[in-house]
Amino acid sequence: MAEIRWTDEAAIWLEDIYKYIAEDNPEAAGRVADGIYQKVQVLSEFPEIGYFYRTEVEGDIRVLLYGHYRIAYLFRTPDIVEILGIFHGALDMRRYL
Repeated sequence: MAEIRWTDEAAIWLEDIYKYIAEDNPEAAGRVADGIYQKVQVLSEFPEIGYFYRTEVEGDIRVLLYGHYRIAYLFRTPDIVEILGIFHGALDMRRYL
């Protein structure tokens, strides 16, 4: 089972997503944030489930989809997955990764 680590940036992205949606609908914001978090938990059992994005010295960057969001993570080893960011599909991830 892989250990899931969240970068500070990824945690901030998730919090910002929650706050943005909560301005109009706090209940929906909770569902989306929880859904993203639960999707990330799948990586503990299946760390290579996301599609390949690119290779870095530290490991492969992969992307897991959840609704309109892309969860970018670093697959360091089969034992360590590091969540890099949560991006809305309209954003250009290349600006951040």
